[in-house]
Amino acid sequence: MALGLEDKKAIVAEVSEVAKTALSAVVADSRGVTVSNMTALRKEAREAGVYVRVVRNTLARRAVEGTDFECLTESFVGPTLIAFSNEHPGAAARLLKAFAKTNSKFEVKALAFNGELIPAGDIDRLATLPTYDEAIAKLMSVIQGATSKFVRTLAAVRDQKEQEAA
Repeated sequence: MALGLEDKKAIVAEVSEVAKTALSAVVADSRGVTVSNMTALRKEAREAGVYVRVVRNTLARRAVEGTDFECLTESFVGPTLIAFSNEHPGAAARLLKAFAKTNSKFEVKALAFNGELIPAGDIDRLATLPTYDEAIAKLMSVIQGATSKFVRTLAAVRDQKEQEAA
């Protein structure tokens, strides 16, 4: 279906607006994936705070112009699905990596984070980033471990001084 000029402008404006506030982006090729699987992917994306859109390459190039994701323009070749993470930098990478495992025809082409182009083979750099809650839990366990070690050290010093005084 042919898009009119106004439709194209609206698409560019929408994707550009999302790109300005997004934390990371993933570009993929969804050729050969069934409609029902794509619908399921979009549903999961909404729940994970990921914006997913199939965009024409020329429109995608215009949409990411002047953003941290301008480095992705070379990957806009063939059918392009672009996913922007809005809440957590690794959300889109994690979602599309899991989707690619169950859909052999789905291929991740490239990723971008903080203006850096990341090849598809390095998807784990973003996909394995802990979520906010996971990071807080790890920090709390480190603090708890350090605190208990400190308390044991203080108790040992106290016991040593008691023995010296006796």
